Amino acid sequence: MKAIFVLFDSLNRHLLEPYGGTRIPTPNFTRLAARATTFDRHYVGSLPCMPARRDLHTGRLSFLHRSWGPLEPFDDSFPVLLFQNGIYSHLITDHAHYFEDGGATYHTRYDTFEFVRGQEGDPWKAMVQPPWERLREQYHPRQYSEARRSYHARHMINREYIREENDFPSARCFAHGFDFLNANRAADGWFLQIETFDPHEPFYAPPRFRERFPTAWNGPIRDWPRYGKVDELPEECEELRANYYALVAFCDALLGKLLDQFDAQNLWDDTALIVSTDHGFLLGEHDFWAKNRMSLYEEISHIPLFFHHPEFGTPGARSTALTQTMDLAATFLDIFGAAVPDTMQGRSMLPILRGRAPERPGIIFGYFGGAVNVTDGRYVYHRYPRDLASQNIFQYTLMPQHIWQPFSLEELRQAQLAPPMPFTRNTPVLKIPVLQTSPIYNNYGPGALLENETRLYDLAVDPGQHQPLANETEKHRMAELMRQLMRGADAPQESFIRLDLPA
Repeated sequence: MKAIFVLFDSLNRHLLEPYGGTRIPTPNFTRLAARATTFDRHYVGSLPCMPARRDLHTGRLSFLHRSWGPLEPFDDSFPVLLFQNGIYSHLITDHAHYFEDGGATYHTRYDTFEFVRGQEGDPWKAMVQPPWERLREQYHPRQYSEARRSYHARHMINREYIREENDFPSARCFAHGFDFLNANRAADGWFLQIETFDPHEPFYAPPRFRERFPTAWNGPIRDWPRYGKVDELPEECEELRANYYALVAFCDALLGKLLDQFDAQNLWDDTALIVSTDHGFLLGEHDFWAKNRMSLYEEISHIPLFFHHPEFGTPGARSTALTQTMDLAATFLDIFGAAVPDTMQGRSMLPILRGRAPERPGIIFGYFGGAVNVTDGRYVYHRYPRDLASQNIFQYTLMPQHIWQPFSLEELRQAQLAPPMPFTRNTPVLKIPVLQTSPIYNNYGPGALLENETRLYDLAVDPGQHQPLANETEKHRMAELMRQLMRGADAPQESFIRLDLPA
């Protein structure tokens, strides 16, 4: 058996043609849907990037216990479990967060990995004296910086070396994937993960894709939206969206090249193919850009999933099963007949393809320190603490790293050694209070949020989430479902207290 997992970043489900999108032609996602099972109710778990990947590796939710950070010593990781069962795993990625403090233990879980340089703020090319005057004229002020270690400055320098279509990191990721297939087409028992940062911002796509989406914008390069409320002029908003559309079209073309390989090598008969993303991205919906700052609306939390298995499922089928990111680890193990450890709370999706999966009552998802969100597939309920600033929350970890740096000494001085938790393999962990001076607090923690209103939506009648419901009966039912799912996820005691839920 062989399996390929394609992971895009910030790919909006609702813009893809198989999910009803009409703004961007995505013929290759449509082509994939004809060969695969399309999942209609697939959701995120923990957000954003590395928390989502911890869910992916471990098969359990992480946002209730800690924010962005490495895999923990007690974590099960599906590539390690594949290795223990004789299955070779290879990662190809241009996702630079794997190579920062807060992600440095993920890529080494695979047998081999390739890192393609140049995305976003990857500290790739050394340019001691950049041509600042030219760059200042070339880029919009909101995405221009001369600060040496800023993401914006690094991106401008990287972009000086990304000119031809084959230079783009995502194109190089897929090219390495095709090299892997050509070198290993006769082998069996392998797992390949092709992971590209696109269509994550900045929305830089080759010209032939950008030309498909003309706008009236005549200003400098404007392809990197700010996280937060929309305050740009209409033509500027359209330029930002058009650049995102172009990047999705580019991703669709790269996917098409992989599907060509499946056709040419007849991989459909012996190779599973799973395609998904980590989360979506707001493009002005609900008057917001991006993620991290607002409630987890459907555009962010409801994500695409396509699953082809050579033995199970009906080509072109659709599934209404309720699934989420943490289910992928158990699925990957199940594909190769490897046992799923008790620590994993995600469920394999193979029974869904076989038509034998029990229904799930609901799922929870969220940002660390923000709302806990629950859906049963029809209703979605965002429950916030009464006061985000005064809540008493802790990070539970043996790997005290933030995204770009270790935990501060101020944080560590207040750490306590907490008793083992159900998933830490009889190992005590550090219990570290979340301080307002923490590097995470105003970046992707409680201080970053611009919304804090508890709301209930009925997705059957209000899929755009424009009219919150005042139905107290449904709120109570969803709160009880949330409480049960939090207990099942081994949420710490303070998680219930801050949401006014009985533990």
